[in-house]
Amino acid sequence: MSLTTIAPEFAVYVHWPFCLSKCPYCDFNSHVRHGGYDEAHYVRAIQSEIAAAAERAPGRIVSTIFFGGGTPSLMQPQTVGAILDSVGKHWTVAGNVEVSLEANPTSVEATRFRGYRAAGVNRVSLGVQALDDQSLKELGRLHSAQEALDAISVARSIFERYSFDLIYARPRQTLEGWKTELKQAISEAAEHLSLYQLTIEPGTPFFGLHKAGKLIVPNDDLGRDLYDLTQQICDDAGLPAYEVSNHARPGAECRHNLVYWRGHEYAGVGPGAHGRLNIDGRRYATETEKKPEAWLDLVARNGHGLTVDEKLQPNEVADEFLLMGLRLAEGIDPQRFTSLCGRSLDPARVSYLRDGGAVETMDNGRLRVTQSGFPLLDAVVADLAA
Repeated sequence: MSLTTIAPEFAVYVHWPFCLSKCPYCDFNSHVRHGGYDEAHYVRAIQSEIAAAAERAPGRIVSTIFFGGGTPSLMQPQTVGAILDSVGKHWTVAGNVEVSLEANPTSVEATRFRGYRAAGVNRVSLGVQALDDQSLKELGRLHSAQEALDAISVARSIFERYSFDLIYARPRQTLEGWKTELKQAISEAAEHLSLYQLTIEPGTPFFGLHKAGKLIVPNDDLGRDLYDLTQQICDDAGLPAYEVSNHARPGAECRHNLVYWRGHEYAGVGPGAHGRLNIDGRRYATETEKKPEAWLDLVARNGHGLTVDEKLQPNEVADEFLLMGLRLAEGIDPQRFTSLCGRSLDPARVSYLRDGGAVETMDNGRLRVTQSGFPLLDAVVADLAA
């Protein structure tokens, strides 16, 4: 199947908001509840949201399901199974469905992997983040490097498909140190790696430390060198970037994330989940209440926890298509942009960016950001969308 004939897919994203601790760099919707929480209560509420989403978007064939968080591997395997059963009750599930679950590589959670596999999970994504203990401690992770390697080994023995994340451009990180760490990671990875540059997000503990001069991260020049080294090592190992921060052997890309980046449909359920649904020819952006307890109350009253249910304007859909699609190495089909908003990309802007080496037009007519343009992606998208 060519890139220009990719059939639209439908995905379901399930957000599990709980973590054992809050990492100092994390700005995701995650919450620590030392007093515990009623897992069964949350499952019933998620099942209600699935039913509500299916009523609005009936007849879909689910191609991917993703459990994100938070820390989904804090769920009991039977919880995962109950949610998957609910998805299958309200929609048709494709025979080759990809079911991914994010997991922390602690020994306790790794013992649950076999239960997740029996429940229907066929791909696991491990939040390793670093392969040295000092960095893991600084990042607020609760596992050691050896526990991470052990969890990868367990995942390898149970799941045909697995991936793990690493963060680079960490404090005091050198090119030589990252080269050694990345090569070790590749030796452990079967088909997929997610490699993220550390970003200092407002509202996180790292933001305050960085502002006070107590957290020093690589400057822009070293950050760019680390990025370029990452691309080179992964390319040489047969794991090219198919998206800005994601690397895979050809055919082993995360299908769920491709749904987002290709602008297809997805239902988001659980506290703080986002969705994009196509209803009666219009695109809707949905968001649910972030705070778990408030979300439970909303679901109890309304059958869902939606706080945003917005009909997007054609130009908003097109701009989002640019923002997401240009993250991909495969780029975008300019004709689809035109069909979404009724206007073409400005040829003068495209030419300017092409002459500057930031974008290129492929033989099949698709437009993509070049390797040198990816670090400037936000500026490229803003220029094209203007």
